[in-house]
Amino acid sequence: MKDRLKAFLLCSLTLLVLSPAAFGQKKSEFKISSSAFTAGGAIPRQFTGDGKDVSPPLSWSGAPQGTRSLALTCEDPDAPAGTWFHWIIFNIPPATARLKEGIAPRPTLAEGISHGKNDFDKLGYNGPAPPKGPVHHYHFKLVALDCKLDLKPGCSKKEYYESIKGHVLASTEVVGTYKR
Repeated sequence: MKDRLKAFLLCSLTLLVLSPAAFGQKKSEFKISSSAFTAGGAIPRQFTGDGKDVSPPLSWSGAPQGTRSLALTCEDPDAPAGTWFHWIIFNIPPATARLKEGIAPRPTLAEGISHGKNDFDKLGYNGPAPPKGPVHHYHFKLVALDCKLDLKPGCSKKEYYESIKGHVLASTEVVGTYKR
């Protein structure tokens, strides 16, 4: 029993010493949310394939120092064929703190923002449209990058993920749900 207690105390002390707070570093405050749905809550119909199919409003804060661009995906890991991409948008300027509702599905937008192709083989956002059955989870994943991505509008999800490798400074996500 004494050996287990010693091991526990040694492990606890090691974690305390190695924690960012022990070095005066702040824990990342990079956060994303939506005014349309709560984290883990249902995505309203208007933001789905059953409604207007427009992108929901999203806002964020706390991008780390050194961020040169932001990128966002919306992914459904519950899709029958594997993770399904509903949205890829990249080269969002680092000073941007939100995306309004209904982002136009054009290849390029103001300030050099670009869309990749989603798994519907379209540019822009296409909302939840799951088969009837269990609830699906939609992960709106935002990454802070140390560079602007050298990608063409209409890039694939494979090209997108290859281009962000080694450039992610921080990431955050908000998950919404939808069921038919």
